[in-house]
Amino acid sequence: MAPKKPRTPKRRKTRHGEPENVEEAEHEEFEVEKVVGRRVVAGKVEYLLKWKGYSDSDNTWEPEEHLHCPDLIHAFLNSQEDSSESEGSISNVSTENSNANDNPTGFDRGLEAEQILGATRSSEGLMFLVKWKDLDEPELVFAREANVKCPQIVIAFYEERIIWEASPEDDAQ
Repeated sequence: MAPKKPRTPKRRKTRHGEPENVEEAEHEEFEVEKVVGRRVVAGKVEYLLKWKGYSDSDNTWEPEEHLHCPDLIHAFLNSQEDSSESEGSISNVSTENSNANDNPTGFDRGLEAEQILGATRSSEGLMFLVKWKDLDEPELVFAREANVKCPQIVIAFYEERIIWEASPEDDAQ
């Protein structure tokens, strides 16, 4: 279970100087139904969680250190090992593997890229953080896929970051 941000109880002093709770602390916790994906972002492992009582559209990526569901994580990792063995390939659980199985990228969902917000290098290669049209949540996608599916946006990303240095000849003119 991944706890939601707990609210700290407000306190006030009674006439006798003793603190009293004005509002009880609420520790709203959501129950994880199953783990459906795994990725590594900036060297930290995150899991895509399906929440009990919520639809797949409410699935969220959560850092491993915030989770308290070791049995579900273990079951997910075992299922990934089983599927890679049945395909006859040896691979570790990665962003690409989990995206291909349970969480297709925005391109696979038919979304249109609006802008590339940043880039990072992962063990699988260069990845872009893509902002999708009509969605608030950006997503990491492989650069090799973005190069093919939205080349003009990739070019614009690089052009925004090019720093041209003036030559001494330009200064003389």
